[in-house]
Amino acid sequence: MKAKDFDKKFDADKEDIIDDLDLSTLERPNQKQKRVNVDFPAWVIESLDKEASRIGVTRQSIIKLWLVERLEEKAANK
Repeated sequence: MKAKDFDKKFDADKEDIIDDLDLSTLERPNQKQKRVNVDFPAWVIESLDKEASRIGVTRQSIIKLWLVERLEEKAANK
């Protein structure tokens, strides 16, 4: 299908275009996972576990959430 035809189909909003897409090559930019190991004092782990339990997420999730929040805050203040 030519791009012009695809655009028309998309803009018409009446036809489903999902079958015209190759989702096997779909990638999310900047979402590639990379494993790191970090050592924390026991009291930090205990505090993380308490907070994670309080809001109902895993330790890993609370660490990711807080790091992302901090990085976004720093980026916004530039």
